[in-house]
Amino acid sequence: MAAVETESPAHAAELEAIRRVVAAVERSQRRRDPDEFLAVIHPDAVWTTIRGRVLVGFDEIEEFTRKLLASAEREGAVSYEVTHVRFVRPDVAVVKVRQRYRGPGHDREGAPLYVLSKDETGRWLLVAGQNTVVTAG
Repeated sequence: MAAVETESPAHAAELEAIRRVVAAVERSQRRRDPDEFLAVIHPDAVWTTIRGRVLVGFDEIEEFTRKLLASAEREGAVSYEVTHVRFVRPDVAVVKVRQRYRGPGHDREGAPLYVLSKDETGRWLLVAGQNTVVTAG
């Protein structure tokens, strides 16, 4: 793991909680489980897909996610690695992720940027996501 903010030992539990959110996103992709993904989405989230489609609010994100994961026909594996975390405030973090899809005849890398914030119970949720395909060059 590169460049994860570790300025204060007090952030260790928060960093681990953030990693668990990213791990839930990874598992949801592997299992094609929309419920696991949606469990970490804030009700007012904004999400931009890897193809640039903007989804505003939980309902739009849910509709898109359920259709996408139900129709996913990929073989292979996906992995998500947290590469950078910056706490904007104690309850808001910007998280850079390295996303890799490996499968027969295709390998693809994405570079998601997530914004997470704590809800009123102290749980980290995704409030914004932007994915970008990594291309050579």
